[in-house]
Amino acid sequence: MREEKVMLINEIGLHSRKASRFIKEAIKFKSDIFVLKDNQEYNGKSIMGILSMGAFKGDEIVIRAVGVDEEEAVEALTQLIKDGLV
Repeated sequence: MREEKVMLINEIGLHSRKASRFIKEAIKFKSDIFVLKDNQEYNGKSIMGILSMGAFKGDEIVIRAVGVDEEEAVEALTQLIKDGLV
C-alpha cells in the first residue's frame, strides 16, 4: 500500500471534467485506487465515487493505491493534482 496527502489547488476542485481527468489517469493502473477525504474512502476509478466526495479547492485528500504499480499510481495522480490539472 502506498498513499500520499495532497491539497486541491484548482478553482473548482474534483468536479465533472476534473474528476473525469483524474479517473482517466487512475484507470491506467492495475492497482486499486482510493481517495480519502474526511475519513471516508472513495473508489478512485469511479466517477460517482469521486463526484460524491465533494472535494473543493483547499481540501486535503489522500490518494491511496494497493497493487503491483501502486508507487507509480500515487505519484502520477498526486502530480496531476499538484500541477492543477485536476
